[in-house]
Amino acid sequence: MTREPERDESSRLPIILAAAVALAAAGYFGWRYYQDRQVPAPVEPPVAVAPSAPPAPAEPAPAAPPTIQHPVEPPAAESSAPPAPLPALADADPYVSDHLAELLGRPNALRFLQLDGFIKRAVATVDNLGRSHAPVLMWPVTPTPGRFASTKAADGASETIAPDNSARYTPFVQFAESVDTGRAVALYRRLYPLFQQAYEELGFPGRYFNDRLVQVLDQLIATPVPAAPPAVALVQVKGEVPSTRPWVRYEYADPQLEALSAGQKILLRMGADNQRRLQAKLVDLRGRVARR
Repeated sequence: MTREPERDESSRLPIILAAAVALAAAGYFGWRYYQDRQVPAPVEPPVAVAPSAPPAPAEPAPAAPPTIQHPVEPPAAESSAPPAPLPALADADPYVSDHLAELLGRPNALRFLQLDGFIKRAVATVDNLGRSHAPVLMWPVTPTPGRFASTKAADGASETIAPDNSARYTPFVQFAESVDTGRAVALYRRLYPLFQQAYEELGFPGRYFNDRLVQVLDQLIATPVPAAPPAVALVQVKGEVPSTRPWVRYEYADPQLEALSAGQKILLRMGADNQRRLQAKLVDLRGRVARR
């Protein structure tokens, strides 16, 4: 219990002075009131008063910063010594690459990841996966090798994603399943200030990157698994110059599927089995980065 300091006469001096001033003021104004009652005050002609300007409209209160929904827990201390400071974002590539290689193994890190500018790539791609387009040039992972494959119906009236198209994605899904989610999230927490800085520099000052990550994870997890390979249609290109990469011009024939986000459409392209396996991994990840 906090012990209050003892009061001495010097601490009471301001109170005594205030009381004396109040009593003197009361006596002065009381005497003026008595004098005003004895001698009538001269009547002065009214003075014209300019109309007062209308009050200025109140300035709107500044918008409150958005509430953080899923705060990132600080990394667990591995020893009594404070952790080494993170490098600046512009100089973070060697530091991040070494930690990713330690987590994944250097061969896997080199095979599946784009290590140059990894933090910025990851932040931009997470945000883009929840939108209509996710540019390949910004991906933090290496694009899947091979070409998109489709199958035409016997009558040629319809076209669907080829059943064996999913085999292109299986190595990446196996790689994702092999990652220790707990260790990966621990590294994410350690590097989170860099992710947050990259997100704000991307054009979202005052916004919280982990909230966006959870939002996109929820969207991907909710992607329905199709009962059959979805129908696709080749977008026709008008002009005299022939297209040299027609396999990149396919769209989903179902308008509802085509209206999905970029990340959801990528999941559908991977095949039902790969989609379920990857969504299970995303559920595990979400449970570790989101507030329960």
